[in-house]
Amino acid sequence: MSEPVTGGCQCGAVRFRIGRLGRSSVCHCRMCQKATGNVFGIFVTAHDVTWTRGAPSRFQSSNLGQRLFCRACGTPLAVEETAGNLEFAIGTFDDPARAAPTVQVHLESRAAFFDTLPSLPVPPDYDEERIRRQDGYLRSRQHPDHDTQDWPPEAWR
Repeated sequence: MSEPVTGGCQCGAVRFRIGRLGRSSVCHCRMCQKATGNVFGIFVTAHDVTWTRGAPSRFQSSNLGQRLFCRACGTPLAVEETAGNLEFAIGTFDDPARAAPTVQVHLESRAAFFDTLPSLPVPPDYDEERIRRQDGYLRSRQHPDHDTQDWPPEAWR
């Protein structure tokens, strides 16, 4: 068996461990667009899930499922279908590359510009060194991409 997948919300109040992953897909449906605040969501079926810190809040988004999210920071975490399937947003994984999508679904709602995204140019004034300097001043309160004993740090409490 491969190593479990870990992840959580942006603030660290909710953390999870997944024992096994299923199919990962790009979903273009309007419900996923609204729930993620983006024009698509990328979700993967998850098996053997353990909530290792906190518990998600739930919103009954349809007769077929609930959206799971962090009440503290609002991060969309997963969809729990009434059939029992759990579909996790791969952006919440400590290593999202563990669940690269293999299919697209609900193409009828796909944003017209979706296929052009990889060919978008980088702005001519984009300066990676300036971005690195700016990031050096940034004091993120985002949970790191690994499990922690305690969170948030004492200095933030």
